[in-house]
Amino acid sequence: MLFNKYHIVIFKGDQGCCSKLRLRGWLLCALLLVMAGLVGSNIYFAKYYSQYHTLRDKLASSEKLVDEQNVQILSMAGKLKSIRDDLQRIRQFDSKLRIMINMDREPAETSSVGGARTDDFSSDYLPIHRQELLARKMHSFLKQLNTEVRLEEVKQQELLNALNENRELLAATPSIWPTEGWITSPFGPRRSPFTGRKDFHKGLDISNRPGTPIYAPANGEVLFTGTDGAYGRTVLVRHSAGIVTRYAHLRSSAVKKGQKVARGELIAYMGNTGRSTGPHLHYEVRLNGVCVDPMRYILN
Repeated sequence: MLFNKYHIVIFKGDQGCCSKLRLRGWLLCALLLVMAGLVGSNIYFAKYYSQYHTLRDKLASSEKLVDEQNVQILSMAGKLKSIRDDLQRIRQFDSKLRIMINMDREPAETSSVGGARTDDFSSDYLPIHRQELLARKMHSFLKQLNTEVRLEEVKQQELLNALNENRELLAATPSIWPTEGWITSPFGPRRSPFTGRKDFHKGLDISNRPGTPIYAPANGEVLFTGTDGAYGRTVLVRHSAGIVTRYAHLRSSAVKKGQKVARGELIAYMGNTGRSTGPHLHYEVRLNGVCVDPMRYILN
C-alpha cells in the first residue's frame, strides 16, 4: 500500500480539462501525518494562547494594584515625615519655653525622633521586593513615634503647669518680634561695617523701611527715651526678672519715660539715627546687665 502509486485527477472548467498528480502511498501518508500534526499543534498552542491572554490580564491587574499600593506607601511616608518634623518643632518650642521660665538648659538640635535614624522613606519608585521591607520600617517608625508623642504630652503637661504658675513672668518676657523686616546682622561675633575689624554684636539688626512700627515684645516700663551716643535715638524698656530691652537708631519714639507698656503696644518707629549704615532697628536683650541672644526668647 505504501509503495503503490496513486493518481489524483483535478478537473478544471466545463470543457473536461483536467490535471493529474501522481503520488506514492508513503508520500500521501506523510502529507496526512504532517496535516494531522499541524492541526494538533494548532489546538495545543491555542490552549496556551488563551492562557497567555488570561495571564497577561492578571499581570496588568497586579501591576496596577502594585502601582496603587506604591502611591499609598509614598503618600504615607510623606505624612510620616511631616509628623516627625512637626514633633521636632514642638520640641524646640518646648525647649525655648523651658529656658524662658528657667526649667531647662539650652535647647539641643534634635536630628531624629528618639535618636533613631532619619530614613527617607520616599522615592520615585518602590520595587515590589522593597515594599514589604518599607512597610515594616514604617510600622516600626509609627510605633516609635507614638511613644515619643506620649512622652511629649507628659512634658507639655508639666510645662503647662509651670506656665500657669508663672503667667506674670511670661507676660513680661520679650517673646515676640519687635518689628517686621529681615535680619542683616545677628547676635555674636562679626566684622564691623565701620572698621572692618572683628567685634561682638550685642543684639539683632532688623532692616526695613524708615518709619516701620516697632512694638513692645512684652509687658514692661519705659526706662529711657532719648539720644544715646552711637545708638542714636533710643528707647529702653525694663521687664521683670532683670530683663531690659534696647531699641536703637530710631526715627522717633511713641512712649515716654516711666510709661507702662503692654506686649504688642507701639513704642517707636524705625530710623537711621546715630552710628548706622542704613535704616534698621538694633534690638538688644540684657539679662541682669549682660547681653544675651534675643533669638533665645523669640517664639513666633
